[in-house]
Amino acid sequence: MAADWSNKEKPKVLVLFDVDGTLTPARKTIAPEVKQLLAELRKKVVIGFVGGSDLVKQQEQIGENAVDLFDFSFSENGLTAFRKGVPLASQSFIGYLGEDKYKRLVNFILRYISDLDIPKKRGTFVEFRNGMINVSPIGRNCSHPERNEFEEYDKTANVRPKFVEALKAEFADYDLTYSIGGQISFDVFPRGWDKTYCLKHLKNEGFDEIHFFGDKTDKGGNDFEIYTHPDVKGHSVKSPDDTVRILKELFF
Repeated sequence: MAADWSNKEKPKVLVLFDVDGTLTPARKTIAPEVKQLLAELRKKVVIGFVGGSDLVKQQEQIGENAVDLFDFSFSENGLTAFRKGVPLASQSFIGYLGEDKYKRLVNFILRYISDLDIPKKRGTFVEFRNGMINVSPIGRNCSHPERNEFEEYDKTANVRPKFVEALKAEFADYDLTYSIGGQISFDVFPRGWDKTYCLKHLKNEGFDEIHFFGDKTDKGGNDFEIYTHPDVKGHSVKSPDDTVRILKELFF
């Protein structure tokens, strides 16, 4: 299938990007200069993004035409996926877990949050997505300043790591993975449905090199599994500026 990419200078090289903190500041929009560099990079290699968020949130950050700006678009770690703008097969978290197990999980989460004593709480503590749920102790409706406050608070209070440990203990039989990412939340999904899931869509593409850029590459971060995957060359970044710098060193 590599012939599909014969218009590229290096059709057997794929470069994948995390979104939050890698292509954009957390939950903010992509800078024009980053978008321009990606357009130039796309002439050289195959490019794609892979993030835990759903496609709507990714479009808010990258642009309404996000799917058209990349050769591969992987939302929810690839559980919703596009190749050249064409949808690929998708998976469902609720289909995997079943309604009764899902209800028990969510009830536990909401009870746990109700007992949490943290400086602020807003709304949307559990966000149901196609392939996972996203859990936020402060609530996803918080403002950007409140996001920053919670992130700093969590560095010492360890609200999210403690929450994850409680879930692991309570739902050991569910075979779930808990992945802390971004500033205010963590994802919950079946084991193996982390960002390496997107690699399933690439098995028959014939790539010689797959690069991945991400900022949450430490163990427990939502980029760790794909960053350390044996088939992937991982690049750890601290910001979109960092991403731009490394891209220029590698490909320009």
